Amino acid sequence: MNGTMTPLAQCPRETLAAIEGVLTDIDETVSTHSQLTAEAYGAMEALKKAGFRVIPVTGRPAGWCDLIARFWPVDAVVGENGAFWMWHDDKAHKLRTRFVQSEAERADGKRRLEAVRTQVLADVLGAGIASDQPYRAADLAIDFCEDVAPLPHDDVLRIVKIFERHGAHAKVSSIHVNGWFGDYDKLTTSRQMMSELFGIDIEARRDRYVFSGDSPNDAPMFGFFPNAVGVANVRDFAADMDHLPRWITTARSGAGFVELAKALIAARGR
Repeated sequence: MNGTMTPLAQCPRETLAAIEGVLTDIDETVSTHSQLTAEAYGAMEALKKAGFRVIPVTGRPAGWCDLIARFWPVDAVVGENGAFWMWHDDKAHKLRTRFVQSEAERADGKRRLEAVRTQVLADVLGAGIASDQPYRAADLAIDFCEDVAPLPHDDVLRIVKIFERHGAHAKVSSIHVNGWFGDYDKLTTSRQMMSELFGIDIEARRDRYVFSGDSPNDAPMFGFFPNAVGVANVRDFAADMDHLPRWITTARSGAGFVELAKALIAARGR
């Protein structure tokens, strides 16, 4: 585990005032107990109206991301832990998707994931296939607490090991273990998207962007962005992370995201 977390309230105003955009996890970062509150949704809209670029970066499936890109106040969305990004092309009046793998690569990956699915369900009692699996384009999501009784931590780690024994990547979110075949994650795809879609060298400007998150699949983003912010419940997973965010909110989940948005808007307003 690398890094220490400092209360967001101690972040210098000039640091916050220099921020140009927010990349954010969704589950238990923007949402709260699996619900999107009016306050959290309003915080995204307020960020957009204040001139910030807003980009969810999530493990959620393509089907969800279609809706998010169309209906939420966002500039784009990275989905399935980096399998693609989607955005609404306002000039063409259509949704666009950029996959990082070819159709053949995705089909082969999904075929290979069937063996993982079979083994997890056989070996880890109580694990389930995520209810959003039918809407996924590239990965397999194993539910360990969303619609099933919460599994012990050791069982979550067993699921990760099963993915890895099959040669797949696996990441733990606040609700699922997501696994896939392919050399990408939230960070690699976010960097590629910022360059291709927005013409931004995020390596050179990473101090001008905030990433907010809460769980182990956010660790690469925490390590990359020097002003990454964890909502307070990030402490629940701190022992399992290679990198921690620099800043942490007082409030948990969506209320923590609201806290971040208000701090950014207030700093810019001054």
